[in-house]
Amino acid sequence: MTPEKIEIATSAGAREGQKIFVIKGPLNIHTLFEFRNAIRDDSSAFLIVDFGGVPFIDSAGLGALVSAQISVQKTGRKLAFVGLNPRVKALIDMTHVGQFFRIYTTIQDAEAASL
Repeated sequence: MTPEKIEIATSAGAREGQKIFVIKGPLNIHTLFEFRNAIRDDSSAFLIVDFGGVPFIDSAGLGALVSAQISVQKTGRKLAFVGLNPRVKALIDMTHVGQFFRIYTTIQDAEAASL
């Protein structure tokens, strides 16, 4: 069995202090460490994470999202998630953790909300 992989591409946001992470691949027990380290190593004031290329998130991946939120809050930064497919959104809704996240439909919506 081939190990699962996650790709994280970064780019600057539309405004100063914004950074965008574009994630491709599943966020699960096999890939969460790379995701977690990327979030923790980033120092942007406002980080937007695009999940458009994430087919699914397991419970460990969901824990990584919560950990990411806590990590950025501790340093006074902001985090937003965009592009959640229905499967990922359903997991977040079912577990009632969506109230802790800033979730937007598009990167542009998230960028505008960071004003």
